[in-house]
Amino acid sequence: MKVLVCDKISDEGIKVLRDAGLEVDVKTGMSPEEVAEVIGPYHAVIVRSATKIRKPAIEAGVNLKAIARGGVGLDNIDVDFAREKGIQVLNTPGATAISVAELTMGMMLSLCRPIPRADASMKAGKWEKKKFMGTELYGKTLGVIGTGKIGLNVIRIARGFQMDVIAYDVIKNEEMSKELGFSYVEMDELLARSDVITVHVPLMPATRHMINAETIAKMKDGVFVVNCARGGVVNEKDLVAALKSGKVAGAATDVYEKEPTDNKELLALDNVVLTPHIGASTREGQLRVALEICEKVVKALK
Repeated sequence: MKVLVCDKISDEGIKVLRDAGLEVDVKTGMSPEEVAEVIGPYHAVIVRSATKIRKPAIEAGVNLKAIARGGVGLDNIDVDFAREKGIQVLNTPGATAISVAELTMGMMLSLCRPIPRADASMKAGKWEKKKFMGTELYGKTLGVIGTGKIGLNVIRIARGFQMDVIAYDVIKNEEMSKELGFSYVEMDELLARSDVITVHVPLMPATRHMINAETIAKMKDGVFVVNCARGGVVNEKDLVAALKSGKVAGAATDVYEKEPTDNKELLALDNVVLTPHIGASTREGQLRVALEICEKVVKALK
């Protein structure tokens, strides 16, 4: 049986596939149209976030048994259509949860203590000690939207900083709420009470632009907003307006509505911390993703 790998994964994962007797081809950087052209002979396809598996490719994949996404979100795959065709759709929701959670905390620290701007100032030959007054995370209220694996890891770390944590989710994990010492509240209460808000939800119709002018208006003045989930969860135009007005004191984002982003207004702001979708980019996280997704493919094809 043949497996097509469309995005780079660790060599250890490729070895898992080949040790199971599968024929593996690695072809990266393909457009959806190019994927559709070559997918015919393959029984499984593995992607990360870059490659999109849309309806034409799924229709062309006449031998497909499994579409595997190394990572959490499935918005780059036409999941419903694949399942209609009887094709398994696999992912690795927990493999990079720690990596993304740690980046989220790094983003919070970079906002509260303006580390990136202070670093840039020093490297420009300046000594602007009085310019970079910060604020502590200690004792602040953190609002976590989405308490899946990533959200819970963020809460676990934040409690170590002695932050008060409140959370919103349509599915409540009351057991973890008691274990980690946070409470669930309704969305409006979370928006009104939080000093820092971080989102950890998948991108779907119900979550697209859930952070927008209306929800931002319900937030505290001077709130910090962090998005290491999916770009489309935050309306970038509304966020930029709030950053310019001071309603939002600072924002940190690892993900964008269009990637690579060309949002010049966002890029020009001083009160933002921006990274190029590196949430899962740790050696440990990438290894876990590769091993887990390749083991799932082997199991699915068997």
